[in-house]
Amino acid sequence: MAQIEYKDLLNAGVHFGHLTRKWDPRMAPYIFMEKNGIHIVDLNKTLNSLEQAEAALKQIVRSGKKIMFVATKKQAQEIVTEEAKRLKMPYVTDRWLGGMLTNFGTIRKSIKKMQTLEKTLGDEEMVKNIAKRERLMLTREQEKLTRVLGGIADLTRLPSALFVVDVKREHIAISEARRLNIPVFAICDTNSNPDLVDFPVPGNDDAYKSISLLTLAIGKAIEEGLMERKQDKEDQRLAEEEEAKRQSDLRSEAEAAKKQAREEAKQAKEVAAEASAEEAPAAEATEAPAVAETPAAEAAPVAAEKGDKE
Repeated sequence: MAQIEYKDLLNAGVHFGHLTRKWDPRMAPYIFMEKNGIHIVDLNKTLNSLEQAEAALKQIVRSGKKIMFVATKKQAQEIVTEEAKRLKMPYVTDRWLGGMLTNFGTIRKSIKKMQTLEKTLGDEEMVKNIAKRERLMLTREQEKLTRVLGGIADLTRLPSALFVVDVKREHIAISEARRLNIPVFAICDTNSNPDLVDFPVPGNDDAYKSISLLTLAIGKAIEEGLMERKQDKEDQRLAEEEEAKRQSDLRSEAEAAKKQAREEAKQAKEVAAEASAEEAPAAEATEAPAVAETPAAEAAPVAAEKGDKE
């Protein structure tokens, strides 16, 4: 995982919170002190929370699931969009449409409409047959849909987790995720309610440097999860190949054993046939003298009869 140190958080201004009069009392466990009317975030708590969030996200991604990035404030749009595109994860950085999670079927229809418009406007032959005014209307609609839904165009099912930059600003997204039991990871400033999210990361959610540092840390954890998933799939493929090879070797050995058994049976049969053929003449030879003795035995009574006559 990304090894972020205490000094990195200080340099990025992660410890700066909001004015004390704008704080949320539920953030008290994460506040270190008050200075010049501003709450200071306890960076030790930030490091611990960030480590827990990274570990959880890593496991989610390793199982092959998607993480949706949500950040519609200007300071966060650029960095979140770049990081989500790099990781090939869905993202919403323009405007959160109500029902984007709870009414996902309708959102999918809008995505299909956007893709149809892109295909239509990408066909030069078809565009030539469309009136200029109608083509302009279609182009504007396509641009609007792409701006709002372009980040989730490849999302075919609900995400397994949300990463949110500003809890107060993205309260609708968090509310929908809670209704669907989707875990939420979020940067929580001193004016936020950490109880609304599953993995709060206390820190400054207004400064670009702070948002960039924490977002890149989360992105690094997701990237490591993706690499581990790739390695797991490679190991599984190798294991399957070894198992297939082992089964093939076992089948070959079994076939060889059967073939050898057949050969031995054939040889034994031939040996038995040869032995039987050799025994037959010997038996005939032992029976021949008995046949030869028969005339002599018959001749004895004849001679006796002749003697009697004489």
